[in-house]
Amino acid sequence: MLGIKDFFKCFLNGFKLGLIVALVLVVFYLVSTNKIQWTYIGVTFMYSVSIATSISFLIKMVDNYRAKYIPKNIYFIWGLYYSAALVGMTIATEACTFILKIFVLHTSYAVFSEPKQLLINLLISLVVTTIVGVYQGQRANLEVQLKKKELDIVKLNQMKTQAELQSLQSRINPHFLYNSLNSIASLIHIDADRAEDMTLKLSKLFRYSINTQNENLTSVKEEVEIAKTYLDIEKVRFGDRINFTMDIADDTLNILIPRFILQPLIENALKHGLKDKIEAGELTLVIFKQEKEIVLMVSDNGKPFPEELNAGYGLQSTYEKLQLLYGDRYALLISNEPEKLIKITIPNV
Repeated sequence: MLGIKDFFKCFLNGFKLGLIVALVLVVFYLVSTNKIQWTYIGVTFMYSVSIATSISFLIKMVDNYRAKYIPKNIYFIWGLYYSAALVGMTIATEACTFILKIFVLHTSYAVFSEPKQLLINLLISLVVTTIVGVYQGQRANLEVQLKKKELDIVKLNQMKTQAELQSLQSRINPHFLYNSLNSIASLIHIDADRAEDMTLKLSKLFRYSINTQNENLTSVKEEVEIAKTYLDIEKVRFGDRINFTMDIADDTLNILIPRFILQPLIENALKHGLKDKIEAGELTLVIFKQEKEIVLMVSDNGKPFPEELNAGYGLQSTYEKLQLLYGDRYALLISNEPEKLIKITIPNV
């Protein structure tokens, strides 16, 4: 079925095509005759516009069928085009003949009473349909190619996004690695068991960062476990100077959040906020549901964020990751009052 927009478009296309055909026929007529019959010219325009409009509607239906079922047989497609032209031409010709005889000539009307007129219209319709069919075929092929190009672009963008996410997820601060290896080296002679445990935790953290399954999201439970692993490693450096607290709502454990979203925020708090804290340092991770969203908060009692915040590694990677995964469907709040925190709100998907 044709919508209102398609209906008017078909009518306009058919009307324009009919005018063009009529003008061509009238020019030939004027060149070949010495006596102009204005009635003939008017009848030519009536037949041409009516036939072209009728054929235009039927060809549009053929194109809708072609777009829906994508038939491969070229002879079948052209058979449909010419069948549409034959039907459209016949209906329009008989309608015009009826109007002409009943309302203009005031004579009786009979179906197919003007075979000569039908033959002339058939020949003209075949020529016009061939031209229109070639045009429609080329346009359909171009649309297919365009859609294929658009699909390729979408796939390339998805691959680019995936590569960017993998790059963000696999980043490990080299300073953290350097400090961790130094800590392990110092523990080997003092506490071999702790050194071994720290090595295993570091291995676990790196294995998680590699992300061999190419997953962009993971459960809160798994992400928190990796955050704990990271904090266990850092405790070797900070000792009792900092108290790590986690408040994770039970109903959030199976919710999916971006991989490696927590560790950079915790690292940012340790590196920029708490590194100079001599004692009584507090670092808190809070995760809870809020209607159709999930909230992630990392707070500390260290040095406040500067007024002109320079997005270091942790914050920059977080911005980029959220933008790639959620577009504008996330919120990131950085504040010093009433407490220093970074708060991320993302959809609960």
